[in-house]
Amino acid sequence: MPLEPRDPAALWDMLQACRNVVAFIEGRTEAEYTCDLLLRSAVERQVEIIGEAARRLSEGFRQEHPEIPWAGIIGQRNVLSHRYDTIENHRIWQVAAEDVRHLIPQLEALLPQP
Repeated sequence: MPLEPRDPAALWDMLQACRNVVAFIEGRTEAEYTCDLLLRSAVERQVEIIGEAARRLSEGFRQEHPEIPWAGIIGQRNVLSHRYDTIENHRIWQVAAEDVRHLIPQLEALLPQP
């Protein structure tokens, strides 16, 4: 199934936000993350962008790539956007430090070549 016109842009948005997360936490510890409101806010916003861009991908594209945990990515965005009072700093740190790093090469492989 070919990409829908909006899919490459959404993938690119996801990849850029992932790279931003990695850059933001580079050299930082979870304790530093937890104590730094500005850093937490920046990481949360990028994770939210990742989820929103994933939500904008066509359903067909997401179904063709079940190796990516689309539902979890979109679900995390929903928590950040709508249930912000339940955000667990430890969980967002895990997403930033582990999940996002694994997602980058997966997204790079899905982007169409120019």
